[in-house]
Amino acid sequence: AQNVTVEEILTAYKQACQKLNCKQIPKLLKQIQEFKDLAPRIDCLDLKGEKLDYKACEALEEIFKRVQFKVVDLEQTSLDEDGASALFDMIEYYESATHLNISFNKHIGTRGWQAAAHMMRKTNCLQYLDARNTPLLDHSAPFVARALRISSSLVVLHLENASLSGRPLMLLAAALKVNMNLRELYLADNKLNGLQDSAQLGNLLKFNCYIQILDLRNNHILDSGLAYICEGLKEQQKGLVTLVLWNNQLTHTGMAYLGMTLSLETLNLGHNPIGNEGVRNLKTGLIGNRSVLRLGLASTKLTCEGAVAVAEFIAESPRLLRLDLRENEIKTGGLMALSLALKVNHSLLRLDLDREPKKESVKSFIETQKALLAEIQNGCKRNFILAKEKEEKEQKLQQSASMPEISVTEPLEEAGDSQDGSTASAVEEEEEARETPMATENGDAERAEDEMPRDQPPALHVAEKPQDDTGAGNPAAPPASALSQGNERRISVSSPGRGHKIFVVTRVESLPERATGTAAQPAEPQSPALAANPELLASRANGAIPESAVSSATPPAAPSAGSDPEQGDPVACESVACDAPLPNGLKMDFARALPEVSSDSNGKMESCAAEHELSCTKNDRELEELLRDASRDAGPEPL
Repeated sequence: AQNVTVEEILTAYKQACQKLNCKQIPKLLKQIQEFKDLAPRIDCLDLKGEKLDYKACEALEEIFKRVQFKVVDLEQTSLDEDGASALFDMIEYYESATHLNISFNKHIGTRGWQAAAHMMRKTNCLQYLDARNTPLLDHSAPFVARALRISSSLVVLHLENASLSGRPLMLLAAALKVNMNLRELYLADNKLNGLQDSAQLGNLLKFNCYIQILDLRNNHILDSGLAYICEGLKEQQKGLVTLVLWNNQLTHTGMAYLGMTLSLETLNLGHNPIGNEGVRNLKTGLIGNRSVLRLGLASTKLTCEGAVAVAEFIAESPRLLRLDLRENEIKTGGLMALSLALKVNHSLLRLDLDREPKKESVKSFIETQKALLAEIQNGCKRNFILAKEKEEKEQKLQQSASMPEISVTEPLEEAGDSQDGSTASAVEEEEEARETPMATENGDAERAEDEMPRDQPPALHVAEKPQDDTGAGNPAAPPASALSQGNERRISVSSPGRGHKIFVVTRVESLPERATGTAAQPAEPQSPALAANPELLASRANGAIPESAVSSATPPAAPSAGSDPEQGDPVACESVACDAPLPNGLKMDFARALPEVSSDSNGKMESCAAEHELSCTKNDRELEELLRDASRDAGPEPL
């Protein structure tokens, strides 16, 4: 509703309660009074723990029709089929929530789930659905499966303890094979078995590469089920990032399968009796692919021997961020190996170990354990500080690379002098090394000193530099052009991880005077006759040969690629420079800098000066014929 006020909402809700003869909810009235900005979505409507019968649900429509929410929390609200159906229909119709919690409602029944499935299918804004401890039984699962198959905006789906084992899971897995929106799927506490259920999950992973988090904790996957899941993981090039297998009765046998297929970033194997042998089986895969960032091995029956295998992985891993080894019998030997591994590892930020030292036969070892625990903690702190400094540096680089302003520095000589006295960091030296070939490719064969100023972050940066050469090293530069002799600008762009890119931008600051000889050379390439006759070019530059002779000496030219083949490519001469269109999209201001050449409908090249040809002397015409013959012999070679 437009332009609604808190008083209107309160009044409408109270009137609805009176009409329906139901009690007002004090918790709800208090929240309504605290509403402030009603235009966007309000953060939360919290009805957790309130008993909502059908009439109470109907009264809520007066709120839903006026305001929208980010989160609607209906956890443990004793919803029945009628109340749940009414609420889900409202939330679908008014698009009331992006996050909906209907957990711990055990009696919503088939009609409730049917309405929920309709809401999932029709609502484009619903991204998060939490239905923990809300049973999804055989007769309700087809509705939800159909909603997930057809179209659903859901990104996160919680179905923990929803009695999914068997047919419900089969229907959901089949539907999710073609779902491209869901990213997180939580299926804990569903008594999933190591045969049919695990086979369905493995099949799902073969076909769905969009789910990133799969939580299977507290099920009965077993080693046999893990084999099915690993078969699915083998098929994924990218996709699953986090796999939680906490408490699934896995042993060292299952770790052999997992070690061969690891492509995860987070793997939680806590509370599985995998033992030292299981960690050894896992270690090879962990070291081989280097993808794992977070590894959970809490309460996995490890001793010092297993800790040594874990330490080998830590020492070899350049990416590991967190490791959980709590509730294991790791004593002095294992702690010593972990401490040594942390001396060479610079990525691990958190290593969880039991705080209290383990009992040892030698009492002095207990003090040694305490010292080692302190060393391990200090190693993690050191890595944390290093990581924070690196992150801050990267943020500065990103900010500077995306800065909208462009700073113009002094000309090259002055900039170079100021830079010579300062010391460059290793990163800047690398960037300079990458910059040098780029600068050479752009026609600057002498010096490449367009790096960032030392006193500034490497932002988008322009260096104004006088240029003496004619761009001979750059194939795109206009040959013998006055433009390349003028002011040239180089734009150096720094991008994190990609080094500098240098672009040469040539600008005409002022139009050259016609009478200044070589300074008035055109920006366009010379005609084929001039290209083929360097002597003629030099003679023309010195004013020895009249322009009329040169223009009439040029051979017929083919129409340009972008011109009409019948009408040729008309180029303006001085008399019509302000009226006729110019080729190649040049602005009218450049008319005077273009060659005085145009082609008539027959494709023959002429110039304004060629009109003077009729009055030329016989000697002039003979000279023109000689020049024409010479140009034909040489052929129009490109510059």
